[in-house]
Amino acid sequence: MTDFSRRQILAAGIATMGTLAMPGVLRAQTGPIKLGTLTPLTGAGGAYGPRMVTVVKAVADEINHAGGVLGRELVIISEDDQTNPEAGLRAARKLIDVDQVSAIMGTWASSVTTAVAPVCWQSGVFLATVSGADSITLLPHQGFLIRTQPNTTLQGRKFGEFALSVGARHVAFVTPQTPFTDSQYESMSKAIAAAGGTTSKLVYDDKKTTLRTEVDQVLRGKPDAIVMGGYTTDTAVLVRDLYRADYKGSLLGFGYAVNKQLVDALPPDVSEGIYTISPSAAEGSTGFKRVTELLGGQSPDTYSCQIYDHINLIVMAMAAGKGTTGTVIKDYIRSVAQDGGERAESALQGLKIISAGRKVDYNGASGPCDFNEVGDITDAKFRYEQVKGGAIKLLKIA
Repeated sequence: MTDFSRRQILAAGIATMGTLAMPGVLRAQTGPIKLGTLTPLTGAGGAYGPRMVTVVKAVADEINHAGGVLGRELVIISEDDQTNPEAGLRAARKLIDVDQVSAIMGTWASSVTTAVAPVCWQSGVFLATVSGADSITLLPHQGFLIRTQPNTTLQGRKFGEFALSVGARHVAFVTPQTPFTDSQYESMSKAIAAAGGTTSKLVYDDKKTTLRTEVDQVLRGKPDAIVMGGYTTDTAVLVRDLYRADYKGSLLGFGYAVNKQLVDALPPDVSEGIYTISPSAAEGSTGFKRVTELLGGQSPDTYSCQIYDHINLIVMAMAAGKGTTGTVIKDYIRSVAQDGGERAESALQGLKIISAGRKVDYNGASGPCDFNEVGDITDAKFRYEQVKGGAIKLLKIA
């Protein structure tokens, strides 16, 4: 018999005795606290998911070393959503039905979060996401969802304003169909139209190995800037075909698509000059520095910083509410994140403040974690970068 099997039998025996001796509310507060990560370890988001898991597990280890939460050990169970809604839904079901987690953290693709969110709120499991589609927080999630990523209405406006700032007046949005395509385009178009510019949109099949026909169609409209709405793989195809078509205007893409993986995959002259926009982590903050340490000195991306905030917020919410269910997390997560209190930049700091009976106000690696009534963050800074000489160079954070 393995040690794992012995532990299972021992746990089952303890649970059985508890069933005879204690009411259910007390039984639910024994044993380890199980939390899940559901990140893209493979697929279009595969460059980000493994780092996100590393951060969560490292934070959990620190908390366990300091005594856990409410005297109980944190156990992190990680699943791969494959950047695919069907795979994500299967993995979420496993985390909820088999592992019985209280919360799921880190869903990345909006399509995955859209698929997973209903089974979370129906099961009373809390969901913290880094997905941006406006439609996500409009779901009837009953408070069981927050996101640390700015929504796409805000992101679309930033794209439009930045396109104008680099001299564009006719901007084409070239994109696969995603849950955020329409809101992104609408918001971008409003910003550009307000300055007297025009926009157009072309939706392509992101499974195609060439987009030359679509590129020719877009270029007939003579855009002076193209905003690329895809993920890394299909964006690389689009950039190659635009280069072959000798397009000379500005190219703008999401930071999660125009990343080191894309730049390394393309010849330097092909990727040269592409602009990227992404939500900015709180560089210089204690949380940002800590995430850097947890990643072995690597510069953190915004998603690693956001999931760092997810686990810290969830742990403090459980401590403040003196319970570990998804409902407790839902009811207390804003109380540890906003509306004043003693500043904390990690769960370890926050747990000490809470245990002393004082209110805590968390500021994280991704910035202030203040949420409105539907679970959106209320403010965010953005990072503007450009590919120069085969590397991504920072232009500004604003």
